[in-house]
Amino acid sequence: MTDKPVRLGFVVAEFNRDLTYMMEMEAEEHAKFLGASVSDRIYVPGAYDMPLAIRKLLKKSDIDAVVTIGCVIEGATDHDQIVVQHAARKIIDLSLEFDKPVALGISGPGMTRLEAEDRIEYGKRAVESAVKMVRRLAE
Repeated sequence: MTDKPVRLGFVVAEFNRDLTYMMEMEAEEHAKFLGASVSDRIYVPGAYDMPLAIRKLLKKSDIDAVVTIGCVIEGATDHDQIVVQHAARKIIDLSLEFDKPVALGISGPGMTRLEAEDRIEYGKRAVESAVKMVRRLAE
């Protein structure tokens, strides 16, 4: 499997779409650079909504790993903390359940909009992680 291109699924949050769009474009470009392909992509309202879409992609035999792309900006309450903590926990659970990597490309919580703009590369980092994990687990 190390010689085959890695087939990725993207789950992208539409919330803060101006930021997640840039994250998605960088992630897709980096996937091509690494010799991976984006086989499927599902758009969801926000990071909290990702687990069901991740599960759907993990069930597919033509998906080797899933990359999550989202941006959770701090608000007036601790809502951002709750969203990211629960999403991250479920992402780990799904990865273990399906025995496939699910890379966390969600920036936040606790960041301002300006800090979020500085973290656009989180999508790229998530692709890097997913591709490395698929290749290392195939060894």
